[in-house]
Amino acid sequence: MIINILAGGPEELLPNLTEYIEEKTIWVGVDRGVLYLLKRNIKPVTAFGDFDSVSPEELRFINKNVAEINRFQPEKNETDMELALNWALEQNPEKIIIFGATGGRLDHLLANLQLLLLSLRAERSSDIVLIDRNNQVFLRGPGTYTIKKDTEQKYISFVPLTLEVINLTLEGFKYPLKNHHISLGSTLCISNELINDYGTFSFSEGILIVIRSHDE
Repeated sequence: MIINILAGGPEELLPNLTEYIEEKTIWVGVDRGVLYLLKRNIKPVTAFGDFDSVSPEELRFINKNVAEINRFQPEKNETDMELALNWALEQNPEKIIIFGATGGRLDHLLANLQLLLLSLRAERSSDIVLIDRNNQVFLRGPGTYTIKKDTEQKYISFVPLTLEVINLTLEGFKYPLKNHHISLGSTLCISNELINDYGTFSFSEGILIVIRSHDE
């Protein structure tokens, strides 16, 4: 099962959501993201939010068209996205894709990037990917990974999330590395590209943000 979560970030940054509709996919709306789904005739199985970003008329429309709504007060300890993501993880899906979580407010963007850390907890088995019109973002812990060439998103960047990433090795890339240490704040691994159909990256310590992207 795949769970797609749509938040209320700028609508113009959303990819074509119909490309992510599959038989084993369920949708979850977060705050204004519920409206984005309903506009596209995608009915979420559940919705989360304080709904402070919608008008009373829009909220009535949501209440009429969504069977299960988890509504919270604006004054709470978790963001609407964190509440939705925790619910999704409890369903133990194979993958969680988050849309509408970039652009707009920088504090929301940084919070959503850090929520990707939930995919690395030992008790979790779900991969979490953040996607917008130009980017795919996910995290990886120590290990060896294969990555496939994608002509639509040819740029691949590796950004440390921890103070250091140790023994980073990149093979099959335009700019290879061998057992290199990169520190938080380094731009060494920005805008790399695959030269083969597949490449590999590996490291022994730390956490990497992996970003696949393309220009407009």
